[in-house]
Amino acid sequence: MSRFSELLDDFFYRPDEDVGGLLEFAAGSDEMLPPTPEETPEEYLAFVLEGEWYAVPIRSVREIGRVPPLTEIPRAESNLLGVMNLRGDVIPVYDLKMRLRLTDKPALVAGPDAPPPSRTARILVAHTEEGPAGVWVDAVKDVVRLKPSMLESAPPGLGGERDCVVGIGRRSSQLYILIDLQQALA
Repeated sequence: MSRFSELLDDFFYRPDEDVGGLLEFAAGSDEMLPPTPEETPEEYLAFVLEGEWYAVPIRSVREIGRVPPLTEIPRAESNLLGVMNLRGDVIPVYDLKMRLRLTDKPALVAGPDAPPPSRTARILVAHTEEGPAGVWVDAVKDVVRLKPSMLESAPPGLGGERDCVVGIGRRSSQLYILIDLQQALA
């Protein structure tokens, strides 16, 4: 018998071997392991502001619409772009770019001197404690499903105006900055 055959002989099971301990070990493995909890993904609406991807829980969005003509409000806060008429309801429309410091001055989107909005611009009508409110976004991209393991808490140092950033979502190579719309519009 060659040296290789001897090694194989030690490795493989032989019918005359005592395998009592092995059978006891295998019998204990039939117990049911507790099931690992399945991660339930949450749906987020992804949109773009100044080339950056943001997302909000889809349950906080009532509807998405094209940008209608806005009426400017004199002496309003800088992040209030104006108001719009949505099927008879007057709804304020806000600019998150000011709140997130993506721009220094509000965009001219309301009034007679306002240029027409881009073809991709949309208004997200959100549920807030004060009632429906609109948020101007550059483009709506997708509905993404993010599991809790894909979410990270907000980076430290985002206080002040950026306290509405509640986390970061990762899906493949895409990052989503997660926004709390209630906090952003407060």
